[in-house]
Amino acid sequence: MTSSQGEITEWLKAWSGGRDDALPKVIGLIYRELRGLAARHLRRERPGHTLQTTALVHEAYLRLCDQENVVWQNRAQFYAVAARLMRRILIDYARKRLTAERKMPLLKLGIEVSQATVRRYMIRRPNSASPTWRTFLRNQMQGIAAIDMFVVVTAAFRLLYVSVILGHTRRKILHLNVTQHPTAGWLSRQLTAAFPWDTAPRYLLRDRDGSYGRYFSGRVEAMGISEVVTAPRSPWQNAYVERVIGSIRRECLDQIVVVNERHLRRVLSQYVDYYHRSRTHLSLDKDCPESRPVQPPAFGRIVAVPQVGGLHHRYERLAA
Repeated sequence: MTSSQGEITEWLKAWSGGRDDALPKVIGLIYRELRGLAARHLRRERPGHTLQTTALVHEAYLRLCDQENVVWQNRAQFYAVAARLMRRILIDYARKRLTAERKMPLLKLGIEVSQATVRRYMIRRPNSASPTWRTFLRNQMQGIAAIDMFVVVTAAFRLLYVSVILGHTRRKILHLNVTQHPTAGWLSRQLTAAFPWDTAPRYLLRDRDGSYGRYFSGRVEAMGISEVVTAPRSPWQNAYVERVIGSIRRECLDQIVVVNERHLRRVLSQYVDYYHRSRTHLSLDKDCPESRPVQPPAFGRIVAVPQVGGLHHRYERLAA
């Protein structure tokens, strides 16, 4: 057994013993192997599958947090459990996509859609005896915001950096901006723009990107926000904003060629409007971040309103 394998085994035993910091350590040690496992599972899926490798690893991590009564012995057992959870995630994802997600816009048109089929095949799990990381995020979401960045390559092969600040309460994108030079000063100004006056959250989740720096941390402290930095190579610990970035890529940027910074700003502005006012979310009880009223059939016929340059549509009822 190599030193790395021995270290993994020791952390697994520590996790079984109740140490909350053990699981992030295990994931950090075998993150590449988990990505490879997730990639192999996704290669077996249909072409054009929208769930990405990183997102599958993130979902598996959240479900591993709920594994309370497992006595961990070695890495082989851990891989077997992780593989089984990934298969369940892909099955749940496919079922939800084919039933709930495709029917959610109908609910906003006053058409009742039964979820009995989904409930029938959903895997029922007992409630955990102790709070998990997911429970903590759910309980504290009123006071949590998250920040992250991603890169967009233009048609001229220039790199543009997009900063996203997300509120956990309603999954609202509180602020989004684009720059070619993501300095600590620029990131600090994004934080000020997102939280004017006394609207600052209690916690701010971020990764260890070197662009933040001491200047950014000083601004966070001056605003009375507690900065929560994720572990190294642990994007799953900031899963909500990672999911939003994945949605922006899959539903918008992967479908177009970005010309320049001005073009990217315009496209992202249109997508954020669609995301807030039209895109329904399972986690929000099939509502939008900015709640949409239900339009009963008496309101009139259904019309499709193109959004984001025709990439997406908003369905509404229009009086005859």
